[in-house]
Amino acid sequence: MSLPSLTPPTFDDVAAAAHRLRGMAHRTPVLRSTSADEMLGAQLFFKAENLQRTGAFKFRGAFNTLAQFTDDQRERGVLAFSAGNHAQAIALSARLLDMPAVIVMPEDAPASKMAATREYGAQVVTYNRYTEDREAISRQLALERGMTLVPPFDHPHVIAGQGTAALELLEDVPDLDYLFVCVGGGGLLAGSLLAAAAKAPHCKVIGVEPEAGDDGAQSLRAGHIVRIATPHTIADGAQTQALGDLTFPIIRDHAQSLISVRDEQLVQALRFFAERMKIVVEPTGALGFAGAQAFAGSDGSGKQLHGERVGIIISGGNVDLGRYARFLAD
Repeated sequence: MSLPSLTPPTFDDVAAAAHRLRGMAHRTPVLRSTSADEMLGAQLFFKAENLQRTGAFKFRGAFNTLAQFTDDQRERGVLAFSAGNHAQAIALSARLLDMPAVIVMPEDAPASKMAATREYGAQVVTYNRYTEDREAISRQLALERGMTLVPPFDHPHVIAGQGTAALELLEDVPDLDYLFVCVGGGGLLAGSLLAAAAKAPHCKVIGVEPEAGDDGAQSLRAGHIVRIATPHTIADGAQTQALGDLTFPIIRDHAQSLISVRDEQLVQALRFFAERMKIVVEPTGALGFAGAQAFAGSDGSGKQLHGERVGIIISGGNVDLGRYARFLAD
């Protein structure tokens, strides 16, 4: 089964999602860092979605979607595929809404994400991300079990829910000049673009991808969705092969640009968050800050951001402690 509404989302959908999420999702804080400001010669405002329920922004889109299920859909349950954050978000949302959940996860997903998904009450089905098609597996399972399939990014309710993170940031910090957002399948970026277009049309929104997974930038250059092989990057939440049919046109029409960063730059950003801001951030969650550093020039010599008000969405903080320790020690 699939949800009935697959029309492109609008800002009205983001606003409705914000109302639906009130009291369910955390209104995460906006953090500041004098060191970051001095490094980039700008005023930086970090939206800390690593402090969101389930440790990532994904809870917003998951709950917004499941809350709109019909009674029959709730009884049959939800099925999703995810490397981890969408998995946990769907699992917790399903538990809160009292419905069964099955999650298709790559067998090499971070152990902490897989364990948390199970602890929230979902059944986990694993697959090999490099040799098997997770979407085909998920469609077949959903058909066999009569469950509603909720993709991790390419659904209007998911996109609208994710956009509430940027909406809150723009409400708390008006007049942003730039907003840097991580990009995997484009759900968070698309939702952020809808929010920015309505609330801060002058704000330049820039998506940031891992260098190994720059399919979004390739798609913008080509004028159509470009599909790539599963990228090898430490940013496991951005190991997607392509933008979605719904996310691509929003990104194409509204994003200032898409840029990419190397894994080494992500590690440097993780260290900064740990040492200077005392917060745990996963590699995908560091894409926005690493992108802002690359855009400005990591030594502060770049002029693009000088004196500007810059928003950065820290998308999540779910990382295995052993893996995290290795990132900080290398």
